[in-house]
Amino acid sequence: MTGTPGCWVVVRVAPNLAVADMIKGILDHEGILVMLRSLGPPHFGPSAPVEVLVPRAEVRDALEVLEETLSGP
Repeated sequence: MTGTPGCWVVVRVAPNLAVADMIKGILDHEGILVMLRSLGPPHFGPSAPVEVLVPRAEVRDALEVLEETLSGP
């Protein structure tokens, strides 16, 4: 994770848009900025993998939230 402080960093790769939207919702709820970026060709539509990115300054918080929320019991 190198680069300038304003860079966006991938914190998860979701298998599709539905899962990416769920992760985005979790992070949004915690006040973390989120950007989604599709990895597949346009004809894959919502079934393409999607990168979930956050600003570099929020990576640690985002990873903690996702660990707490998405880990099993």
